[in-house]
Amino acid sequence: LKCSLLLNFYFLCLYLQKGCAAMSKIRRLNLSANVSKLYSDAVLFGDCLSISGMLPVDEQGNIVGKGDAAAQAEQVFRNIGRLLKEAGADFSQVVKLNIYLTNIDDRTAIRPVREKYFPPETLPACTLLEISRLAQPDALMEIEALVYLG
Repeated sequence: LKCSLLLNFYFLCLYLQKGCAAMSKIRRLNLSANVSKLYSDAVLFGDCLSISGMLPVDEQGNIVGKGDAAAQAEQVFRNIGRLLKEAGADFSQVVKLNIYLTNIDDRTAIRPVREKYFPPETLPACTLLEISRLAQPDALMEIEALVYLG
């Protein structure tokens, strides 16, 4: 957690070094205009893209793969991929992942899915935590990402 905070602080410092003029470059990206929520799915600022915690939901907001960690991981990475594409980026530019699992044993099920999106030469820094529950009761995971676009 300490390293995660330091990495986030580092990117904030990079952003602030560009000066307040960079504020005009902030762009908020959302997967669905139909979903009413209090946050953006991603925020593009300067050379950075911060992707909020993605749940395993389809475009209508329905949970995909109830009870199946691999299917849910696939959907989460698909959602992240859509945001990356909208920002003109790809998975090779992801520098940090935070993965929250409701059952730490699911890490073995999601590993092959992660390897599909992140081959060994493009592995991001990663924090994986077990948490008691998520906002969506049938969600087994939530994954957020930090992306360097420069």
